[in-house]
Amino acid sequence: TMELGKHGGGEVLTIGTDVRTLFTPSSARALEKAAMAPDISLMNPIWVHSHYSGKPFNAIVHRIDVGMVIDLEPRRTGEAAMSTAGAVQSQKFAVRAISRLQSLPTGDIGLLCDTVVEDVRELTGYDRVMVYKFHEDEHGEVVAEIRRADLEPYLGLHYPATDIPQASRFLFMQNRVRMICDCSATPVKVIQSEELRQPLCLVGSTLRAPHGCHAQYMANMGSIASLVMAVVINGNDEEGGGTSGRSSMKLWGLVVCHHTSSRAVSFPLRYACEFLMQAFGLQLNMELQLAAQLTEKHILRTQTLLCDMLLRDAPIGIVTQSPSIMDLVKCDGAALYYGGTTWCLGVTPTEAQIKDIAEWLLEYHGDSTGLSTDSLADAGYPGAATLGDAVCGMAAARITSKDFLFWFRSHTAKEMKWGGAKHHPDDKDDGRRMHPRSSFKAFLEVVKRRSLPWENVEMDAIHSLQLILRGSFQDIDDSGTKTMAHARLTDLKLQGIDELSSVASEMVRLIETATAPILAIDSNGLVNGWNAKVAELTGLPVGEAMGKSLVHDVVLEESAECVEKMLYRALRGEEEKNVEIKLRTFGTQKQKEAIYLVVN
Repeated sequence: TMELGKHGGGEVLTIGTDVRTLFTPSSARALEKAAMAPDISLMNPIWVHSHYSGKPFNAIVHRIDVGMVIDLEPRRTGEAAMSTAGAVQSQKFAVRAISRLQSLPTGDIGLLCDTVVEDVRELTGYDRVMVYKFHEDEHGEVVAEIRRADLEPYLGLHYPATDIPQASRFLFMQNRVRMICDCSATPVKVIQSEELRQPLCLVGSTLRAPHGCHAQYMANMGSIASLVMAVVINGNDEEGGGTSGRSSMKLWGLVVCHHTSSRAVSFPLRYACEFLMQAFGLQLNMELQLAAQLTEKHILRTQTLLCDMLLRDAPIGIVTQSPSIMDLVKCDGAALYYGGTTWCLGVTPTEAQIKDIAEWLLEYHGDSTGLSTDSLADAGYPGAATLGDAVCGMAAARITSKDFLFWFRSHTAKEMKWGGAKHHPDDKDDGRRMHPRSSFKAFLEVVKRRSLPWENVEMDAIHSLQLILRGSFQDIDDSGTKTMAHARLTDLKLQGIDELSSVASEMVRLIETATAPILAIDSNGLVNGWNAKVAELTGLPVGEAMGKSLVHDVVLEESAECVEKMLYRALRGEEEKNVEIKLRTFGTQKQKEAIYLVVN
């Protein structure tokens, strides 16, 4: 509380003043009502008037450990967005923008980001609006932008992780919207009672001053005002689920608004933006899930083709035919090292260097079945410096006790754009002040020796192929020469039912861990693959499903004709998409009438 006193004939505030005396009686009652609310944030904004000047304010309130913090944002008479009608209008704008996002075609995250920056600019009127994405190594990239025509573009620029410290990222998970009206404004000192042992926590304050370093950073970019909004998604998608709640959420990136002059947007408008960001996050989450599913589908299809190669040709076909192992994951080069002989595709080390890498793996990683790294130098490979920028990252899978498959990636600098045309070589950071372009220059020196990281889904694909190949390759004698190795590879064919069964069982292992229901049938329409998920849904165990007729035993009669046609086309090499079929239920799932599947 505060106490109103007299000083030199004027009114002054002192510690102990009753805050209600600062406002009109109706305003004081509104604040009292808010203070008693279970969820105080739902009361924002509270329209109050000064008892002395009559000026209107939006009171934004939140609780902290020692009481209630009230931010008083001036309401400018005549601005539509400051009135109740304006607040409703802001929500209508947000709802319209959300409808626009939801109507976009799926499968295009770039279009989704481009649309949201247009909507945010229409809502807020800032000179520049950007979508800023955090990469796996936590550095950031501007992936979408709309700006005033005379401003320099930032689209495609990458910035180091240190430009947005972890503390700031943590705060964005707590407070999803942060407005800075004028970074050049002189901060106002907070005066507090001596009875308070700790400085007031202003983390939740809408009007807290920016850190001096950040204010300078904004000035370096030519930005006076900003509005930054968190883009939050489900952080457990890549693990295939997870519990709901704050702990499962992940900061995917930010929507950042810049203005070249001071600018403030009202609380109702900021609230509408937060509402829009929630919808954007949900839509983005669905797009990311769809992209992951498409990637898994592509990998599974490639694995099937690779297995087909093994059935009709020597294993050497995975590096001499198309598709090859380079098509399995994104890479710049790949190699097969077998019996001392090397087959290379794309950008790879020399044969001698590949042999050296294999020997290093056997000596220092002999107990493992492979290795993946985005930096061979960081992984401890002593010859990394001689490989240059062309080979920085590597994924290796051991297929016999001494032989390997390799995938290689070049440094990422070639994939990063930066607007360095105006950068002066003598312009250096002094350790306290950071300029976007100079800090990015320092970052390039780091990523030049690092590749894109290997994603989990890519490593799963490599491991699956590794399982298949272990049954196909055989060790050759230590005394075998390159000629002997090549001759044996040329003659090596998968023959007999044992080999066919081996590859088939490995294919089953591939699909067994999938979170989607997957089944396989032979050319006679009999089930020969049935993963855990489809067994769970139908109640039909794997052992009982094998050998059943898909048409006569597994699908309902009403779906039989549709399935027969789909199988007929599949045997002719024609792909079907999004076909709905109904499966029978068995055992513990018998109480359900049918299981509906949309199959490809």
